[in-house]
This record gives sequence, C-alpha cells and structure tokens, in this order.
Amino acid sequence: MYKFIKSSTDKSNWYDHQASEICFWGRSNVGKSSLLNAIVNNKSLARVSKTPGRTQLLNYFENDLSKNIIVDLPGYGYAKISKSQKDKMLKMIDEYLKNSSSLKAVLLLIDSRHGITNIDREIINYLVSINLPIVLIYTKIDKLNQKEKSQLIKMSKNEFSINKFNYLFVSSQTRQGIDELNKNIDDIFKGELYEF
Repeated sequence: MYKFIKSSTDKSNWYDHQASEICFWGRSNVGKSSLLNAIVNNKSLARVSKTPGRTQLLNYFENDLSKNIIVDLPGYGYAKISKSQKDKMLKMIDEYLKNSSSLKAVLLLIDSRHGITNIDREIINYLVSINLPIVLIYTKIDKLNQKEKSQLIKMSKNEFSINKFNYLFVSSQTRQGIDELNKNIDDIFKGELYEF
C-alpha cells in the first residue's frame, strides 16, 4: 500500500530515502491522479481535480513494504498560470529529472483521445536527451471504440519505429491495463523494463 509522504518545491527539500523512484508525468488533465489512485486501489491517495494544473509540486508516495517511491510531477501544457509560476515549475521538474539518482524511469501519460501531441513529442525528446527510460501510458482508453484503439496502436507503432519505447493502454475507470501497469512498475523497481 502506498501512502503520501510529502510535497517538495526544490532539491533542498526532496524526500531523503534509500529506495528507488519512478515518476508520473503528462499533460495537465491527462488523468495522473486518477491513475495513481487506480494503481494503488485507493480512490483518495492522490487528489483528483477537475481543474487542470492543480498539481504544482513534486508529490512523493511511498510503498509501505518495499519503500519504493512514486513521484507525481506537475502536468505540462497548462496555460492558466503566470509565466513566473510556469518557469519556476519547469525549473523544479528539470532539476528533479536531471539530478535524482534514485529515478529509474519516467511513466509519461498520454491522453489516448488526442494521441501524441507536439508538446508530448518535445517532452519525449527532452527525456531522451537526458537518457531517462520512458514508458508511455495511454490513459482514458475506455473512451475509444475498437476502431479508434486500432488506429492508436498503429500510430504508436509507426511513431516509435525508430525509438523503441514501452507503451501500454489503461483506463482508471474500468481498470483496463492496471494489472499490466503494476507488473511494469514492479519490474522497473527490480531494474528491468518490462517488455510488452
């Protein structure tokens, strides 16, 4: 079972621990909090908001048994914050991603209804440039019909014919793909990227 440990604004108050970390990142309103709650089977672990851009800190969640950590990063692409707030947030995220020695992988959430947007591509290129393993998690898959799912799978294979990223499709509402995602997370913490 995971529990919330703390929120952090910069390196000076990161959570000090000896375990491994993964982080969740994605566009604002992509469903990070809902997915986090689905993974740990606790509807109230991460606060779910209908207002995009609610998460503006690094939020640390620790597993009671393994002591491994999930870090929830602020969403990107949300326009309704000031430039200074946005710059501060980007600096905080950049500092974390480049300097956390415990970070094993970035689970990058993509809204399956929209597919990979230009800003998602920018983020993927940035993560590749700093040599971080990426797992693409397509959220809200329950919102697509079978034809749309097939098109998304085809697009994903075409998109990543050169850059081979792991990816899977999940729904926080129906729990589709959640067990597979948990298996992936366990494997990452063991030092292996799960092969789909």
